[in-house]
Amino acid sequence: MKITGIKAYKVGLPLKEGRYNWSNGNFVEVFDSTVVAVETDAGITGYAECCPLGSAYLPAYAHGVRAGLEEIGPKVIGLDPTDLNVLNRHMDSVLRGHPYVKAPIDIACWDILGKVTGLPVYKLLGGAAQEKVALYRAISQEAPEAMAKKIAGYKAEGYTKFQLKVGGDADQDIDRIRATRNILDASDILVADANTGWTRAEAARIAASVADLDVYIEQPCPTYEECVSVRRRTNRPFVLDEVIDGVATLQRALADDAMDIINLKISKVGGLTKARLMRDICVASGTPMTIEDTWGGDIVTATIAHLARSTPEEFSFSATDFNSYGTVDIATGAPKRENGFMTASDAPGLGITPIFDVLGDPAVVIG
Repeated sequence: MKITGIKAYKVGLPLKEGRYNWSNGNFVEVFDSTVVAVETDAGITGYAECCPLGSAYLPAYAHGVRAGLEEIGPKVIGLDPTDLNVLNRHMDSVLRGHPYVKAPIDIACWDILGKVTGLPVYKLLGGAAQEKVALYRAISQEAPEAMAKKIAGYKAEGYTKFQLKVGGDADQDIDRIRATRNILDASDILVADANTGWTRAEAARIAASVADLDVYIEQPCPTYEECVSVRRRTNRPFVLDEVIDGVATLQRALADDAMDIINLKISKVGGLTKARLMRDICVASGTPMTIEDTWGGDIVTATIAHLARSTPEEFSFSATDFNSYGTVDIATGAPKRENGFMTASDAPGLGITPIFDVLGDPAVVIG
């Protein structure tokens, strides 16, 4: 089997809440997502989706996905999509860096492999380690009372894990954490995610101010070294996200005891092949993960579900159903939340079918 063509579709994903705010005044109202189709000479097409969180979150941006595909796409034509390690080594040799560009090609090839074998992707990733995956809800940054009210609403929908977007004014962030923790049950989980928005001094002060609360501290500062410094000053469980961008940074963090949990974003590390490797390293080292991505719709949500379902429950700290945040469906067959959980499809591959009436004409055609 050979790859014969690649198409990329640009699609806007408006938010039900209208706006998503995170650290340092950053926000998105309509996410720019790219759906990728990898075509083969066997008549089998695999699909994937990549949706960066704006351009101020990671070294990734929406137009960069499509520009990168135009660069790397011609260089994967003729490769066997089911030789996933060969494919990934080749992509790394012809385009240095830019893992988020390579991710949808890799994921689409996992979809192809599943369709060829007649197996769901979670089986290919190791099997059903859990039947359903616990979800968290991200709470957009607002005034403390508004965030607490939103958490109460999402609790009623079955969520028990919440990721609070902080990383703003330190005094307000302390109030946000206290106001939201106070309305939660003892068994509920609260993560204060600063998304690199605090200085080391702010992070140290805030961590000390909430030391009496059951709260996780996530990615307080921009650099690895600053985060490790904050980690040494608090006894709160600690999560690293933005600075864990591959196997090398994961191995360093494990050796330094830099965190208790990592946030494993599939497109950030280059796709399912590399995410699976990092997942397995985390399981072997006893490190739980939030398994998710930067953002997306139905196809990203399906991809998350397959990796999470093949991860042992004790190491699957949480996952995300991004398709419940938006107003537009872009594929059928995607997971749907049920009482705070989702699961991956048992259909071959990712189990999704794009809705081309929504996607429109391709923005990129290669081959």
